[in-house]
Amino acid sequence: MKHTLRSFFSFCLLLSLTLVQAQETTPVKNDPKSTKTDQMIPEAPLPLVEISPEIIKNDSIPVKTDRYGIRLGLDLFKLTRALYDEDYKGIEFVGDYRLTKKYFLAAEIGNENKTTDDDRLNFTTKGSYLKAGFDYNAYENWLDMENIISIGMRYGFSTFNQQLNNYRIYNANPYFGEVPVIPSGKKFDGLSASWIEVVAGVKAKVFNNVFVGFSLRLNRLVTNKEPENFSNLYIPGFNRTYDGSFGVGFNYTVTYFVPIYKKKVKPVAVAKKAEKK
Repeated sequence: MKHTLRSFFSFCLLLSLTLVQAQETTPVKNDPKSTKTDQMIPEAPLPLVEISPEIIKNDSIPVKTDRYGIRLGLDLFKLTRALYDEDYKGIEFVGDYRLTKKYFLAAEIGNENKTTDDDRLNFTTKGSYLKAGFDYNAYENWLDMENIISIGMRYGFSTFNQQLNNYRIYNANPYFGEVPVIPSGKKFDGLSASWIEVVAGVKAKVFNNVFVGFSLRLNRLVTNKEPENFSNLYIPGFNRTYDGSFGVGFNYTVTYFVPIYKKKVKPVAVAKKAEKK
């Protein structure tokens, strides 16, 4: 009996020592000292995470587009001039349409009533005009900016009438005093003129779809139907004539852009490659 108990306790002690030693010498996973058998133990699979399509859509790079449409507005200079010039009344509507990335079709239509008081003449001009042409935008915008620095051309046409209110006869010898004013009231109807003008202007976006701009114009008459014994010294849309054929103009506009469609912007590399072909 004693021999049996002694053998049982010896076996238990030997088994405990064996288990402790095995535990201390068990290689750790990913340890350089690990055995090949231990490294081949498969890892537990990671849980799958479902990626929402909305996350992919939000993280994607947005495609840059240019807006195409019509811009309509008024010339504030002509509209407000009547507030401080009692001899002038006029209005001008302006508009453009974006044809390509750089080119815009442009037009102006208006009406003027202007009384001119010179040293020898006082006359009133009334009439309407239409100008049509194009603008080229030379400004490279950043990101989604739509500002314009342009140069362009117009062909203008005007129909009008003149009324000679009064005049003075030129006196080469003022010894006897100034010649009195002679009233007239004579009218000249059915007058017309056409011209070409070079336009340089700027348009800046100040609010969403709202633009303000100004332009300078140099005009050259092409045709000019004048009455007998009277010159067209002022032509609606052309302004005052100088040396008989040249004129200058100016306008200050506010316009509203009406978008119609959008067009994707080609990357620079792709655009250059297309031009080479």
